[in-house]
Amino acid sequence: MGPEPADSVQPTDKGLPAWAVGRTLDELAQRRPNLRSGGFAWPLLTADRAALDGNIAAMASWVHQHDALLCPHGKTTMSPQLIGHQLDAGAWGITAATTSQVRTFRSFGVRRILLANELVDPAGLDWLLAELDRHPRFECFAYVDSPAGVAAARAALERRGTGRPIDLLVELGVPGGRTGCRTVAEAVDLARSVLQLEGARLAGVAGYEGVLGHGTASIPAIRAYLADVREVLLAVAEVVPEPIVTAGGSMWFDLVVDELGPAATGGRGRLVLRSGCYVTHDHGLYDAAGPATRRQGPQLRPALRLWAQVLSGPEPGLALAGFGRRDCSFDAGLPVPLQRLTGDALEPLRGVRTVGLNDQHAFLEHDGVLEVGDLLSFGISHPCTTFDKWRVIPVIDEDLTVTGCLTTCF
Repeated sequence: MGPEPADSVQPTDKGLPAWAVGRTLDELAQRRPNLRSGGFAWPLLTADRAALDGNIAAMASWVHQHDALLCPHGKTTMSPQLIGHQLDAGAWGITAATTSQVRTFRSFGVRRILLANELVDPAGLDWLLAELDRHPRFECFAYVDSPAGVAAARAALERRGTGRPIDLLVELGVPGGRTGCRTVAEAVDLARSVLQLEGARLAGVAGYEGVLGHGTASIPAIRAYLADVREVLLAVAEVVPEPIVTAGGSMWFDLVVDELGPAATGGRGRLVLRSGCYVTHDHGLYDAAGPATRRQGPQLRPALRLWAQVLSGPEPGLALAGFGRRDCSFDAGLPVPLQRLTGDALEPLRGVRTVGLNDQHAFLEHDGVLEVGDLLSFGISHPCTTFDKWRVIPVIDEDLTVTGCLTTCF
């Protein structure tokens, strides 16, 4: 699968050079502008080519080695270029969180989509059933966690009449958590209800361990929860050949393989991991506590950098940089100062710390090392909530030369 045709550069595209307005993104990349001299405006989010390629290859290899399938969560990037790259590298499909995202991924040409959420909206159900009938090669899986969800599917199937069946996964959650049945017994009972639903197929079991926390203290609870998911899977495997079992965010997918992989389940199900943030990794949440820190996951590199200038130094030890909450994530940690671009050289930043963000300003504490006009780069934590702030993201090589562009469709 390839990316959608390149859009033209719009005046509203943050950070891109004024000379590029009206040109296609392919034309922009063909000019190979450099961040040092290409007329870029700040702030600007860039993606490192080598890190992107390396992360996609490393995750594909790791998943293959562990006899699992990868269905990356597309909501992380909503980028046709990156989603195409992930599929080309062997991803089994793409995960969505909403029916709107399913429609977006269909517009990219994605043929297998896992909707990791309950589907109870009549319009969404009607569209999905019609899409399955229109396109025999299209596959889609959706969650169900209640008799009301089964009833919503039944009503849509009755409205549609005959056609291709819809594939449903019974979701097991945790008390006080997100969606999902609250007990193993509840989930097994619901699976029996799905089996009786004419026009639907019970395809397997789903869960999400990330709601149990990000720290190592959460590991025992996560393992216990995944053991419950395994129990539901084994019950379903008694009546469904080769059921799917899917879990695995970007923080704990190594534990998911331990508890739900073929060795743990006796090969009774196909394990589908839904990790999404691996594609760019980060300089915060996942870098500090992801699977690689437990020596159980692939080695990943942060791929995103946010570039901004120092706009003001109004007090000793305080500088204001020209970016803020409108430009990067801040829900899982503030941006990390990385480098300063001086002439042709990139030098590491020491003695600088981000201490706050406004909409368009970052507050930096420093040891007298920053001057007005300095161009700095920052790493971010949790890429999901940075991608959604940019429509076009230049891809750069080690020399800071633009070699391509990513587009996003939020």
